[in-house]
Amino acid sequence: MNFLQLHEQLRLELSRRIRRGVLTGTLLSHQTGLKTAHISNFLHRKRRLSLDALDRVLTVQSLTVQDLLSASHEHHRSKEDAPHPSAVPLVSQSVAMYEAEIRRTSVLELIQLPVGCLDHLRTRRSANRRSWERFVAVRASYAQAEAMMPAIAPHAILIIDRHYNSLLPYRAPAPNIYAVQHGAVMLFRYVSVQSSCLILRPHNLNHPVDLVESGEKSPGSFIVGRICVSLAEV
Repeated sequence: MNFLQLHEQLRLELSRRIRRGVLTGTLLSHQTGLKTAHISNFLHRKRRLSLDALDRVLTVQSLTVQDLLSASHEHHRSKEDAPHPSAVPLVSQSVAMYEAEIRRTSVLELIQLPVGCLDHLRTRRSANRRSWERFVAVRASYAQAEAMMPAIAPHAILIIDRHYNSLLPYRAPAPNIYAVQHGAVMLFRYVSVQSSCLILRPHNLNHPVDLVESGEKSPGSFIVGRICVSLAEV
């Protein structure tokens, strides 16, 4: 690994921690004494860190060069051993929400689908989703499925297309069912937007409508992806 590759691997690791909510650019600035703008430029590939700054970041984040080497090796090995697109990794819901690239250690099992069944699906993704691994599977708990029954069955395995976080209907006029990040949990809902508020509607009218204030964030940043396949026992 050369100096440029070390920078990139560190940037990927810091970005992963930020997505998971355990780190912010401001916190890293306070920890290292580097300016927030300097940290932001590094995370957005606009500049590199000096050796001194690099050492500071590694120290405050309890990282070593060996950690970054191991992560790089795992990344390349997972790319080489990547399963067929019809073998979708089943992961925890937190991994589906926060992890752009699914690590081997995060995969609970592989869900085998008929070959080619996902090939025809169209994407409508925001620019920051381009690097995200597209399809992941999660299991819906009874409580999560209850609001969407019978559209989603309890304990169903749901395939999420994380390259579809647009609110445009996939097959109009039928509404899309989305996996939505609501605080630290995932909900499965129909979604619409009014003003700066996301309206999360259940299929079962006995359940309440949830409202999410988007603030300055785009509505798509709350959408994990579109549910494109549901697998449930009869």
